[in-house]
Amino acid sequence: MPYHSTPLDLAFHALSDPTRRAVVSRLSEGEVPVSVLAEPFDMALPSFAQHLKVLEDCGLIASEKRGRSRWCRLVQARFEEAADWMQAERRRWTERLDRLEVYLDKTEEEDGENGKNV
Repeated sequence: MPYHSTPLDLAFHALSDPTRRAVVSRLSEGEVPVSVLAEPFDMALPSFAQHLKVLEDCGLIASEKRGRSRWCRLVQARFEEAADWMQAERRRWTERLDRLEVYLDKTEEEDGENGKNV
């Protein structure tokens, strides 16, 4: 299986970087030009642009040219896909833990009936 083969893999890879997470946090307040987005980061604009490219390639953000500026915004669909995946995983693990709890309670009851101390 190729590394980062699905859009969801790419999204989680993109979000693994603190700079890119900070960009996403800033964009959650609304769209802004790249120059404004880059201001708080201590890096050259070409380096910052690489972070934006990763976010855009995986579909977390989109950008468009407006006059002399390039503006960035979040793309909600990819975030919803990631949230859906996490919710499904949470539900699956909750069900597993519930089944484990039932099993342990049953085992404890059986041990008590057989005179074993737990």
